Amino acid sequence: MKFSICNELFEGWQIEDVFRTAAELGYEGVEIAPFTLADSVEDIPRSRRREIVKAADSNGVEIVGLHWLLVKPEGLYINHPDEAIRRRTREYLDALIRFCGDVGGRVLVFGSPKQRNVHESLTYEQAWEYARETFAHCAETAGDAGVYLCIEALPARETNFINTVAEAVRMVHEVNKPHFRTMLDVKSMCSEGKPVPRIIEEAGELVMHVHANDAGGRGPGAGDTDFREIAAALRKIGFDGYVSVEVFDFKPDPLTIAVESLEYLKKTFGSG
Repeated sequence: MKFSICNELFEGWQIEDVFRTAAELGYEGVEIAPFTLADSVEDIPRSRRREIVKAADSNGVEIVGLHWLLVKPEGLYINHPDEAIRRRTREYLDALIRFCGDVGGRVLVFGSPKQRNVHESLTYEQAWEYARETFAHCAETAGDAGVYLCIEALPARETNFINTVAEAVRMVHEVNKPHFRTMLDVKSMCSEGKPVPRIIEEAGELVMHVHANDAGGRGPGAGDTDFREIAAALRKIGFDGYVSVEVFDFKPDPLTIAVESLEYLKKTFGSG
């Protein structure tokens, strides 16, 4: 397993500076929130995409992929009752997928809780079917780009749609496309009320990526969440992808969080 860090922690930093710092601290990859680069990736020209790739390469870090996909532009929604909104969302997800491929990323994590809530005019199953159609379309684009679109389960306090890894796995099975998979977020798994190792083992080979954070949204090791059993469960399912530090509390500062998180992950995943 390899360790990466999400770039939005470094608020206001140029992506080149994030690559350099991540490499200096010992991270092998950086995961990008596209809204930190531009309001729309459609506005990022090929010349800038090449610059981003060159900057990562020159610092010896891998661009792992993208997350926080639909923060911007506004008005996107995967399962909205308005077909025009769903179509525009599919088109933008396609653009994100192509951007990810252009910069050498491998995974796109679909979290975006506000852009997937069950609309008040729909039943859960209607929203599910609209989402399934969106993901099925985008999974084809992902296959063409050589990347993987991954659905992320999120807790009920953030969204009312796909709150458990089991539901995410159900969506993966129903979409039934090779380049549509799931990923695991530790904070979210801790909210499910069942043992986290069991959740990991039940997801098994469908897991493409992991977000590492404490149950309270801080960095791994900053709270009470014990990653030793998480590491053991990931080894058990044969996971060999990236474990990526994603935090929601940016205190005390990005460098302290980045250093302490990596130290904890290396210690934890290197034991047992």
